[in-house]
Amino acid sequence: MSISRNILLKMSESTFLKKHVPNIWFVRKALKRFMPGETEEAAFIESKKLALLGIPTVYTRLGENIKNLDEADEVKNHYLQLIDKIKSQNLDIEISLKLTQLGFDISEEETYNNFKAIIGKANAILNNTVFGESTTSWIDIEGSLYTQRTIDFYKRIKFEFDNVGLCLQAYLYRTEKDLNELIDFRPIIRLVKGAYKEPENIAFPQKRAVDENYFKLSQRLMKEIKEKNIRSAFATHDEKLIGKIINEARTIHLPKDKLEFQMLYGIKPELQKELAKDGYKVRVLISYGASWYPWYMRRLAERPANVWFVLKNIF
Repeated sequence: MSISRNILLKMSESTFLKKHVPNIWFVRKALKRFMPGETEEAAFIESKKLALLGIPTVYTRLGENIKNLDEADEVKNHYLQLIDKIKSQNLDIEISLKLTQLGFDISEEETYNNFKAIIGKANAILNNTVFGESTTSWIDIEGSLYTQRTIDFYKRIKFEFDNVGLCLQAYLYRTEKDLNELIDFRPIIRLVKGAYKEPENIAFPQKRAVDENYFKLSQRLMKEIKEKNIRSAFATHDEKLIGKIINEARTIHLPKDKLEFQMLYGIKPELQKELAKDGYKVRVLISYGASWYPWYMRRLAERPANVWFVLKNIF
């Protein structure tokens, strides 16, 4: 792992910086690189623009590790209201959230009840859609301390709701085993590289090894897409990896409309448009909310060259 990536990830965990950095004007200006604003209304404006290009979206309200269940109730109520707003916009928008937003650090049972209320309403409101496909509600994976608990949670909720998706991280050694164990549940998977600071005894330290494991997991997922018609999304901005995945899909005769890429708002928008124009499924993740600092620093750490891009756009 590069020194600059290590520094940025360390900064993402700083309580002091989390409190003070968001008030700095040039940081808030640079934030526009990755999110349209702090409100869902700002997200809707961008969703409408992307919809004209045939690109649907996923929404996540930023925040993690809430301290009490009152905060969890507020997050739950926000998503319940958001679902009504999505319906009124008549746009293809899915939702994605972290379990620690819903009280995972405090009560797994309350977290389960909160998530169940959200996905239950999403199914009732959003699945009567003109877009013809079942709407997925996504669980974001967090740091490795939560990995096993999150997978256990996913298996439990999958018994009640088929259309719930889970994020898996290619930089963890354990992910191949996790995927093998999940296949019988017909999972919906979003495969990412991983954005948290993890020790070398549980995560690949070098980018090359992460990329190799990502592609290996992608091959397994594409096989399952073809044979069992499960949904999987390849969440990466790495053009070399995307090219390898597309070539592999051609080799195994996987149709374009079965291959889905998910990318972050503001990152390689031309590539997003190109993939959608070429007939691949593309879905853009739009983040919003006031609690953006840790997420923002992890986005910079994913590709430290983004720091220079941000500075260039400020000055």
